[in-house]
Amino acid sequence: MAFADLPKSIIMLTSLYIHIPFCVKKCIYCDFFSVPYDEDLALRYVDALVSEIALRKNDVGTLRTVYIGGGTPTTLSLICLFRLFRAATNTFSLAEDAEVTIEANPGTINIEKLRALTNMGVNRLSLGVQSFDNKTLKLLGRIYTFEDVLKAVAAVRDSPVNNFSIDLIYGIPGQTLAEWQKALSIILELRPSHVSSYELTPEKGTPLSEKIAIGELSMPSEDTIIEMYYYAIDRLVASGYRHYEISNFALPDRECSHNLNYWNRGEYLGIGAGAHSFANGIRMKNTSDLKKYMDELKKGSLPIEESILITSEDAIKEFIFLGLRKMKGLSITACWNTLRIDIIKASRDLIVDGFLESDGECIRLTRRGIVISSTIIARLLGKLEKEGLGDISYQPKGGQ
Repeated sequence: MAFADLPKSIIMLTSLYIHIPFCVKKCIYCDFFSVPYDEDLALRYVDALVSEIALRKNDVGTLRTVYIGGGTPTTLSLICLFRLFRAATNTFSLAEDAEVTIEANPGTINIEKLRALTNMGVNRLSLGVQSFDNKTLKLLGRIYTFEDVLKAVAAVRDSPVNNFSIDLIYGIPGQTLAEWQKALSIILELRPSHVSSYELTPEKGTPLSEKIAIGELSMPSEDTIIEMYYYAIDRLVASGYRHYEISNFALPDRECSHNLNYWNRGEYLGIGAGAHSFANGIRMKNTSDLKKYMDELKKGSLPIEESILITSEDAIKEFIFLGLRKMKGLSITACWNTLRIDIIKASRDLIVDGFLESDGECIRLTRRGIVISSTIIARLLGKLEKEGLGDISYQPKGGQ
């Protein structure tokens, strides 16, 4: 089922994601859909994106957030980027204060490209740095050096972009706590408006996972990884950043609105190969096969590979899982009014054990619970399933 098949009165999507699958080089830990950059393929892919945008023109209201991710979107030439942005802005209406983000890495931007992007409407940059250590960058397969990172940040400072985020990874093979502490010191010197700090996870099928399996690389101990996470929280919060989601920190009023929409279980439109969408209780995924994606759009067909109607039970699970990712947690009132769940009663054992806490208005993960959040959330959901708490006739949509 496509959005076009749904009643128009209930489709007012205000968030748009556009997927650019190209990378100069794939990193050893990456399991996202991406392919090596090829100029001819990129031109044809952007043509397909423009076609999909045209087919989706009636699926959205006024956009409040736009996020161009990948891959590395800034591998695209300015010609491709201009064609893409022109199609999007000519087709969709953007709110005057819309947040428009593009992902980049330090090896694919310069002052000229940044100025061009801001002229196209970009007002937020997500810079995938991952590490400030040259040896670690080489290990991960990144295409730039620490010196390139400093040049990229300087270019951002000289550009009209005044809202930028830096991604960092911890728990990297060979990484010590002292190295991570140094990385946080550099972050505070650079002072981005937003920081995303992710634990490295060896995903099955990636070169990183294979190297660990054969003993070529080894991960830091679990205790060291936890120390790194706690250090990031303490150092960033003490320096004025708000810890607003498990892995994300922001200066005042600089939270990522696009990602908050995901965590609030908001609806969104995804465009591009492998892109996901969510509307009216239906989750959809475009084909990740680039040739099939482009061929379908040449025929004037939407390249939807999968369409799943979310059950009420699944919706409740999403509501709780996504809500507990946010540091403010779940609204006790919303859990009752929306789900008919007494969340305090359901969480009592986890509160007694020190993994969850409540201030009377919300329930959230504690410092002890946050490092094993997936386990704690699974325990809570298991209890809800076992005791049948909640009314699965409800279809919660946001409201956290």
